[in-house]
Amino acid sequence: MTDTFMGYRRENGKVGVRNLIAVIPSVFCSAKVAERIAYQVPGTVPFRHPVGCSQVGEDLEITAKTLIQIGKNPNFAGVVVVGLGCERFSPYELADGIAPTKKMLETVVIQEEGDSLQAIQQGTKLAREMQQKASFQQREEVPISELMIGLNCGGSDMTSGLFANPALGIASDKVVEQGGSSILSELTELLGTEHILARRAMSDSVANEICEVIQKMENRLLQQTKNSSNKNRNHLISKGNYDGGLSSVVEKSLGSMKKSGNAPFSGVIRYGEEPKVKGLHLLDSPGHDGEVTTGQVAAGAQIVVFPTGRGTPTGFPGIPVLKVTGNPKTYTKMKENIDINAGKILTGESTMEEMGEEIYQEILQVASGKTVKAEILGHDEQFCITRVP
Repeated sequence: MTDTFMGYRRENGKVGVRNLIAVIPSVFCSAKVAERIAYQVPGTVPFRHPVGCSQVGEDLEITAKTLIQIGKNPNFAGVVVVGLGCERFSPYELADGIAPTKKMLETVVIQEEGDSLQAIQQGTKLAREMQQKASFQQREEVPISELMIGLNCGGSDMTSGLFANPALGIASDKVVEQGGSSILSELTELLGTEHILARRAMSDSVANEICEVIQKMENRLLQQTKNSSNKNRNHLISKGNYDGGLSSVVEKSLGSMKKSGNAPFSGVIRYGEEPKVKGLHLLDSPGHDGEVTTGQVAAGAQIVVFPTGRGTPTGFPGIPVLKVTGNPKTYTKMKENIDINAGKILTGESTMEEMGEEIYQEILQVASGKTVKAEILGHDEQFCITRVP
């Protein structure tokens, strides 16, 4: 029997777990106007970013693709695009990219409105009208196959790879087994595991892609450390990771990959793109928490599950980021930020399988409307589009 959750069915058939209006600036120059619009209308979220201008080639293309894909995410019933008017990535190009979803969509251009105050006034009016229409939509029962979750982690310690990540892997397998999707990423924290992950690929071509993107990331890191003038900046794991009991990048990588469980890999996703088939995917992204979550949301993830051993409060605009820790001390200290204490495995209060089921059931509840602690506290720091050096 397939499990279900209560979601919002969109015009294009996709399902959201939230029913919000996104206010997306096409360029950093219009970010403050986008923020002011969102702050005046409950049920809207702004996507402030520092890009969209003075970029060329693939760097600009990734920005463009990512902003379009964020707007297409089904957690948003509507989008207000806010542009300046002279940027390289036109606000109308952004809106045209989102338009095939058939969701509510409007564009406000500051230079055409006259000034920022008039743009805020017009954008606020449009966002308010969208929000009122969205408020009429009701949740409906949908199969778990309509769900895509992102797998991300940050502030790792020794308990992450031993408890929280493997328990999340069990939950991820349950989603994939029922036709849903899951995304593993953080290639900088998967170095050396490519041969293990490739064995789980559904085809030789996918196996080759897994090895290729991880090797490419390793080469990029080698080049960056080679050119560094400060050798203290060359460590691949942070001081906090060391303090938390991780001795090397090998331990971190082996623990990080456990988030993906044992499901076969259906494909590799490029940054700013969405998968063409369902199942478990590897996203080509660096290990920066914000860049990873942004890439996963752009791929279509409606929820991100985030193990953290040391603890972190961060969240993402309009996307619930469900926090899990394998460290019972961290859970006690950061109880207002962390949703699930997988440290119960360490203390003998729960088995790995029981914790995997607990995380899975929490995912279903969050998909049906339960708010996570990052949402309640308004954390939205993880929106960060990757750049091409």
